[in-house]
Amino acid sequence: MSLIHVSGLTKAYGGHPVVRGVDLDVAAGEIVGVLGPNGAGKTTTVECIGGLRTRDAGTITVDGLDPAGDPAALRAILGMQLQECRLPKKMTAGEALDLYRAFYPAPRATDELLDRFGLGAQRDTRFEALSGGQQQRLSVALALVGHPRIAILDELTTGLDPAARREIWDFLAELRADGVTILLVTHFMEEAQYLCDRVAIIDDGLVTAFDTPDALASRSGATQRLSCTPSRPLRPEELDSVRALPGVADVRVEGARLVVEGGADVVGAVVVHLASLGVTAGGLRVDTPSLDDAYLSLTGPTRRQDLR
Repeated sequence: MSLIHVSGLTKAYGGHPVVRGVDLDVAAGEIVGVLGPNGAGKTTTVECIGGLRTRDAGTITVDGLDPAGDPAALRAILGMQLQECRLPKKMTAGEALDLYRAFYPAPRATDELLDRFGLGAQRDTRFEALSGGQQQRLSVALALVGHPRIAILDELTTGLDPAARREIWDFLAELRADGVTILLVTHFMEEAQYLCDRVAIIDDGLVTAFDTPDALASRSGATQRLSCTPSRPLRPEELDSVRALPGVADVRVEGARLVVEGGADVVGAVVVHLASLGVTAGGLRVDTPSLDDAYLSLTGPTRRQDLR
């Protein structure tokens, strides 16, 4: 059963529709990514789910609760981190966590969260003196202080260095292992690929695709790309024989390297064929369709025109 269920969600500002009928289901224990261009309706969607905005139409249930009808009960099970963290300038990181802990019956310890998010040395640092990355990490810690069953995280690793980003990824993976359900808005394809069980792509206020990262990549229409340095140059007729292999879409020579593009079985077919010619494929590199390819094929001006 879905822990989060969204059906026909719409929201407009000043008569301009931003969310135009979003459908979304998230199972318990999943990490679901929400991707899309700026202005596509991602943040509005998750803010409606989190009870921060009132929807115009549609149905939302979060563990059986309507965010618009029972916000107090929702707060007890859901933690939310927004794109920007704003706290009183003179409040310290430790004071912020202590304050948020007071809202919950069984919160995480302040020191545990400070250490987990690399803020131990900033316990007594005022919010105004924290760097942008430290403010972002504090924002994530505040969202998780109450041991939520569900967490909504909006661009949680923006402004973080790669090491800090990976540490937070590892922590989110631990939360999933503990049964926490996470709805993650992100612009980082690597983040979605690494963390998410499924990914919803929102464009122009609609969900244009919703599947696993690998399944979306395979549907993108992109080809596999093999490149290698043959043990000897291939003669023209040998290049033609590679082109004639099933599934091969393109063959070209770039300097000393042979580049072949094609379907899912092209790599094995080319390597075996080269071996039959007495040629070894040295420095072999294979690039497969990625979530980036899927994202580009499912968003953009041409796709938006199709949705209207």
